[in-house]
Amino acid sequence: MYNENFENNYQAVKSENKHEKRKIVKKVKNAAVSGVVFGLSAGIVLTGVSRLGGDDSVSKAPSSIQMSTTSDTLAASYSQKDDKSSGTYSVRDIAAECKSSVVSITCTSVESVQGFFGGARQYESSSAGSGIVIAKDDENLYIATNNHVVSGAKEISVCFNDSEEQVYKAETKGTDAGNDLAIAAVSLNDIPEDVLNSIVIATLGDSDSAQIGEQVVAIGNALGYGQSVTSGYISALGRQVDIDGYTASLIQTDAAINPGNSGGALFNMKGEVIGINSAKFSSEEVEGMGYAIPVSVAEPILEQLMTMDKADSSKQGTLGISCRDVSSEVTEMYDIPQGVYVDALEDGGAAEEAGIEKGDIIIEFDGKTVGDKSALKNLLEYYEAGDSVKVKVERRDSSGYKEKTFEVTLKKADKQSSDYDSYQEYNGLGSLFG
Repeated sequence: MYNENFENNYQAVKSENKHEKRKIVKKVKNAAVSGVVFGLSAGIVLTGVSRLGGDDSVSKAPSSIQMSTTSDTLAASYSQKDDKSSGTYSVRDIAAECKSSVVSITCTSVESVQGFFGGARQYESSSAGSGIVIAKDDENLYIATNNHVVSGAKEISVCFNDSEEQVYKAETKGTDAGNDLAIAAVSLNDIPEDVLNSIVIATLGDSDSAQIGEQVVAIGNALGYGQSVTSGYISALGRQVDIDGYTASLIQTDAAINPGNSGGALFNMKGEVIGINSAKFSSEEVEGMGYAIPVSVAEPILEQLMTMDKADSSKQGTLGISCRDVSSEVTEMYDIPQGVYVDALEDGGAAEEAGIEKGDIIIEFDGKTVGDKSALKNLLEYYEAGDSVKVKVERRDSSGYKEKTFEVTLKKADKQSSDYDSYQEYNGLGSLFG
């Protein structure tokens, strides 16, 4: 094709004067040189891709990509990508090498539905989400996810490597409702050695060094259909997003983050996790706007959650209260704080002795945000009778709600206190706050 174009152009200028002919021939020759350079550029070959993840170390950095080209001169222009200290990768590389660090999570829960003629019926339902393998010890593999993915789950199962043959039971290790974070643990005894060897523990990056315009890759169980990959750019940092009465500072990206992606990973182009995706914060009314919890915020919380051990059921501590949810809808309607409404107190119970009163709204338990009764119930499973915890409440007076903090010594559950430690559904909160 090039020779025919050259000949046609050359013949077209034969009738012109020599000066003009030389000018045009020179242009055609320059075009030929450009074609050769383009051909060389297209001949670049990517070879020697190494695994991006570490083995058992959360902090282990990925190895770099080795690149070779058909021209040493052109290779020099890729020196930054070939630098082992700052190597970057293609979306395809990250999808291939990081996917085993991301898992699919399926939760089964029981929901109560109010009947048309009164009464409530219970139904079993399932939901899907994602998680990130972030650590391993002698007993468990630890998976970071969103609290709303596992909250209220009766059973949790984790699928590795997007394979129906690699599904194993998991248990919630710890949750933080306010930051929408949770840790699920899978026993190593349940995972065959060949599957365990195929799992790469994710490398956590530095979200504080992320920049607007930086390319990112999101991997997760989108819509519950199995693992999928989307790519985009960081469109904003420190974006203040309000949801369910909480304000979070998040990474905003145009990489598609859909239901099921929650708890999945947002990778930078070094194959490092810089965010935990949360479809909960995404709007269905706006396209090209997804959010992720920065790793700089999540990492210390996740480390704490991994060390939490559930108390023996015979020793578990109680508050001695009956409580109800204060949902975001009620918060908006009645201008009251979101949390757990104390409906009744056991005489001589832990909460009453500490000074908590009926009508108080519990918003924090031992430094962890309490958004609903399920979160409070989950937290209590990690504390024994005799443990002292700080409980923060919102108490109403003539000028509105004010925060108060109480030191509460939990008590052992007995028949009477178990009647009070209930977490009821309530459909008439207006009468409580009217």
